[in-house]
Amino acid sequence: MTAYLRPRTLEEALAARAQNPAFTVLAGGTDLFVNALHKLEPVGLLDVFGLAGLCGIESEGGESDGGELRIGAAATYRTILEDARVRALFPCLWEACREVGAVQIQARGTLGGNLVTSSPVGDTLPALLALDAVVELQSVRGARKLAYGQFCTGYRKTMLASDELVVAVRLPRPAAGTRQLWRKVGTRKAQAISKVALAAVARVEGGVVVEPRIALGAVAATPIRARAAERVLSGARPDAGTAASVEAALAAEIHPISDVRSTEGYRRDVAARLVARFVLSLSEPRP
Repeated sequence: MTAYLRPRTLEEALAARAQNPAFTVLAGGTDLFVNALHKLEPVGLLDVFGLAGLCGIESEGGESDGGELRIGAAATYRTILEDARVRALFPCLWEACREVGAVQIQARGTLGGNLVTSSPVGDTLPALLALDAVVELQSVRGARKLAYGQFCTGYRKTMLASDELVVAVRLPRPAAGTRQLWRKVGTRKAQAISKVALAAVARVEGGVVVEPRIALGAVAATPIRARAAERVLSGARPDAGTAASVEAALAAEIHPISDVRSTEGYRRDVAARLVARFVLSLSEPRP
């Protein structure tokens, strides 16, 4: 029989993690139970779903000094969707959470679970990458922070140590005038696994684009930043010519695979067109 631990506090959870590094951490279980009958039985389960020290969403710092929003790792997608601050400040993350599964999955699935599972098609991950998210890790040895771009190291691999828990994600408050876009392309309109996902962030100042960040999911082993496309876009006017140049740069930059969900060529073409649409959207009046 699989051992089961249900800590009452974050401190108890960290102690249990240190003592049982081979145990599987259970949050919402929406990833863990996929194909569970076809996987080896876990040595043990460390259940952190609903743990108070991992669930809150808090504003830290003030608007004058930037500030940030701290989202607990065990916060569910539903909790995130119901938070007005997330919707107002980080619409691309809010939109990503809205597209995760059905309402039952949104009620159980957690942001930390998406991070640790680290699937290249994880819906929230491109948004976290584009938003310059920082992952907060903790163990009995202490706490540390990693930029999300450093946290994910390969296909379903992360920098999480065997005695650590992801405790929160920190999102820096966007600068005034920041535009955000999130788009997901799948086989149907809802409840689909991504063929391509895009999260993009930028501002327009003095008629040119500044600080663009373009992140893609489902086109590589990990979510990626489109650095070449960003360089073409930075400092350019958001017009049709720039959109075409960024589209070409993106198409040359990425090297997707073909699998059961899509082909390499389709993923490349769709990703490039999504980025071009983002560029053109920057020229439109703000809603």
